[in-house]
Amino acid sequence: MSASTKKDPGSNRPTKKQKIKAKKVQSGSHEEVLLVDVKEILRIKSPLEGCKGAAGTGSQDGPWTVDPAPQLPEKWHEIELDIDKLSSTGDGLAYDSSSGHVFVVPFSLPGDRVVAKVVQHFPAERYTNTDFVRVLKPSAQRDDALVRCQYFGACSGCQFQMLDYKKQLEHKKEVVEKAYLNFSDLDPKVVPGVEETFASPLQYGYRTKLTPHFSAPRSWSKPGPAGTKAAARDVPPIGYTRKGSRQMLDIEDCPIGTEPLRIGLKRERQRVAREIDQYKRGATILLRESTEKVFQSSSDRENISSSGDAQTDAVPSMSGTVRQEGQEGVEYVLKKSCITDHKAIATEYIGPFTFQNTANSFFQNNNSILEDFTNYVRSHALLPTPESVPPSAAANVTERESSLAPQSDLQQNHEEANQIKYLVDAYCGSGLFSVTLSSVFKASIGVDIDQRSIEAAATNVRLNKIEGTKFQAADAPHIFASIEFPPDETVIIIDPPRKGCDESFLGQLLAYGPKRIVYVSCNVHTQARDVGVLVRGMTEDQLQVYRQDSYGRPTAAVSTSSKSADREVKHDAAAATTENDPDHTPSADAGGHMPTGQKPEGQEPIPDTGARTSYTIESIKPFDFFPQTAHVEGVAVLNRRA
Repeated sequence: MSASTKKDPGSNRPTKKQKIKAKKVQSGSHEEVLLVDVKEILRIKSPLEGCKGAAGTGSQDGPWTVDPAPQLPEKWHEIELDIDKLSSTGDGLAYDSSSGHVFVVPFSLPGDRVVAKVVQHFPAERYTNTDFVRVLKPSAQRDDALVRCQYFGACSGCQFQMLDYKKQLEHKKEVVEKAYLNFSDLDPKVVPGVEETFASPLQYGYRTKLTPHFSAPRSWSKPGPAGTKAAARDVPPIGYTRKGSRQMLDIEDCPIGTEPLRIGLKRERQRVAREIDQYKRGATILLRESTEKVFQSSSDRENISSSGDAQTDAVPSMSGTVRQEGQEGVEYVLKKSCITDHKAIATEYIGPFTFQNTANSFFQNNNSILEDFTNYVRSHALLPTPESVPPSAAANVTERESSLAPQSDLQQNHEEANQIKYLVDAYCGSGLFSVTLSSVFKASIGVDIDQRSIEAAATNVRLNKIEGTKFQAADAPHIFASIEFPPDETVIIIDPPRKGCDESFLGQLLAYGPKRIVYVSCNVHTQARDVGVLVRGMTEDQLQVYRQDSYGRPTAAVSTSSKSADREVKHDAAAATTENDPDHTPSADAGGHMPTGQKPEGQEPIPDTGARTSYTIESIKPFDFFPQTAHVEGVAVLNRRA
């Protein structure tokens, strides 16, 4: 930090040794992920004596003992910083030896020397949030010629436009690696190497949904003089918030949006300006891409492909041919447009499949990667065959602890590859996986707690003329109660929201005990936490509370395998419950609660004989759904231990 900076004479830090309570953060949240990276820098650069909770664990136990140190710079003061590390949140981190503090700088890269403005100090956690001002000396990684957006460096939407795309993919792989190291609570020996990040076919122009918004200025609420006509309103900024603040930026264009959405944004900004007097408060503008497959002759297609109506934001995208047996091919063009009605129906095509959803409902926002993504999930839903296991993957398995992935288990998986006949699509939404994976299974069922999602999924199954797939809405405490598929022949795909799975869901999942699990996640940190729970597993005594009949009533323990009664307990001592440690308890779940193993009232407890339902990790694959941002999706494939 520059020696010329002013110091804050106020209460930014303690003037004598005292206890400061650390702030509470949600499990797997942006704040917790950032704190883990901050602690790691502090552990390396300046270990803090008296700090409860080792760096790299994500523990937020407090209070911490803070020794006197130089005062911190004043709020809003500009300082010079050298960036040391890129955090998993996409922010640059700079350690300042004079204050023993870490400064968080958005839009910066390791090796940059930057000017940043102090925004907020967190003395207990020993870090400070700042605003990026400018680069004094760029790092070798920075290439500002790559930036395509005039708002980059201020808008909170993108973080990496100045970083080569290959470097973005490498960083996102590292994010997933750190997630499993810091949040899974597993021995690294039982976690396979993270695969390379799957790149998005489009790095710009990929987002199929944008939601710019505006706030009502205070002047709107001020009445004019009595008997006078209200003054014409100024149009407030329409766009997105400035990074690190609530201030709205006026965004006229967003280059990560698809072409129809960029046209639609211009049109909607003009509409809001015309109708501004009709608004009593701020609003969110919905921009959702919808696709129409227009069949025609090749000459018509050529005419349409050379057009594109900016007034209606309809843009021809790509052409193709549909062929039916015994018939000549029929030419078509995909005509894309922007819809703004929240209740309108948006149509998307993923390979041969058609999906329809209400415009304001959730659906993956990068159509360019979805066919490859669903193909990957489809190919990993079944147990691997000898031909499908690459030499590198086989070597990785044989090098693991024999108790966690013995070679005999791998061979058994090969022999049982065709035993997976059923699919359970948990958190099914509008049926993305139920529809695209339907051809692989004898039967499948999608489960969700949202009735509207179930209705949309059923519509998409009918639209694609799929048989053998059904959907049901289920209460969260009874999510698997009516599933009748044999667990030994079933794979479950889970795709939860960012907060991940809660204790009840994971307990029910282990109690059901499917042969295989494919965990898809938009937050690899909560995914790593949940996968850790599944790998450590639960005993039959602990699972008894989660076992239910088809009416959701507790039942006696039901074996997930005909061999479970006499199977051996095979688990790594560092990754599972220590048999000789009476004080050991399972790791906390998403809500910080421990599995209790309490028996339902009126039932006799099942003796804990050591039998345990748990899983091994077969593979972990990152996917880049959102280029130019810090977000990364992850797919983890797990197998139940034999």
